[in-house]
Amino acid sequence: MNPNFIQPEHYNTQLVEKITILDTLFQKLNMPEIEVFESEVSHYRMRAEFRVWHEDDLMYYAMFDSKAPRTPIRVDQFPVASKLINQLMPQLLDAVKNIPILRHKLFQVDFLTTQTGEALISLLYHKPIDEEWREAATSLYELFPVCHFVGRSRKKKIVLTRDFVLETLTVHGKKYHYQQVENSFTQPNVGISEKMLEWSLDVTKNTSGDLLEMYCGNGNFSIPLARRFNQVVATEISKVSVNSAQLNIALNGVKNVSVVKMASEDVAAALNGESELPKKLSDSGMEALSPNVVLVDPPRAGLDDETVELVRKVDNILYISCNPETLKNNLISLSNTHKVDRYAIFDQFPYTHHIECGVYLSRIES
Repeated sequence: MNPNFIQPEHYNTQLVEKITILDTLFQKLNMPEIEVFESEVSHYRMRAEFRVWHEDDLMYYAMFDSKAPRTPIRVDQFPVASKLINQLMPQLLDAVKNIPILRHKLFQVDFLTTQTGEALISLLYHKPIDEEWREAATSLYELFPVCHFVGRSRKKKIVLTRDFVLETLTVHGKKYHYQQVENSFTQPNVGISEKMLEWSLDVTKNTSGDLLEMYCGNGNFSIPLARRFNQVVATEISKVSVNSAQLNIALNGVKNVSVVKMASEDVAAALNGESELPKKLSDSGMEALSPNVVLVDPPRAGLDDETVELVRKVDNILYISCNPETLKNNLISLSNTHKVDRYAIFDQFPYTHHIECGVYLSRIES
């Protein structure tokens, strides 16, 4: 993101442009009226990553524009990041610049914050880090008592206290708690994340039975949606995310969700009868699962052909998409069996070209 493109006074204009792009993209599909979920215009990102630029004795945060990838853009404050990140940015540089072992060959700083006031700061180096680095970094706690620190260099990770934060999301007045681990995916725009969860609960309010979820991450959707269903089986390929999801299920006292570490294409192949049902799917309760809804939140590549065939078998599909182009292709593939009942844009990434959508589909009655 080029920080020069962040213009809160033009927020509504950029949002209208995104809606126009979607209108054009989906014009040949039978889409219902779009539901628009606006972001806060500033301080909405709970995580941010910055390069650290060194010029003689000067050290500052930098970002880059894709049109000029070799030219650093100095960033002293980042208005889309949380207020806590903006508070910590100058304080951290002031502290690090006076500690040679922490300053030397520091090339990136990653911030992860929460609505509850926690912060995790990752310091990335172009040099080996060791116990001497750990000892020096420990001194930062006197200056930053609300922060946790992680050091990273090639094939080395040093964790001071812990490498995660605990976030709390409020969804229809109910609080949900999530472990969010350093260097793993979490929804960056916390306000929009809460709105996505509320929308998902709304579109599934008349459903019952079971839920099959694919690409479940850390259980972000699984946990609030569990109250809608008898049983939830969720799958995810990332080991870190699976571990977080299992912890978050326990943290929120949810009893009817099982998480399986498995790639979506392998799940689809097994459930489509192309391979034997793996023991870990059987142990999760998959054989007894009778899903009335399938939830998918795929990467930018969208759903592969096998997964499209799998979701086609389920009456209702809740599809969260970070790429409208692949969403369009998947909707065309499903158009002979399902229709779109609800359709939303979630402005997860203001001032960028990225567009997050949600659609809820139901089976076409024959």
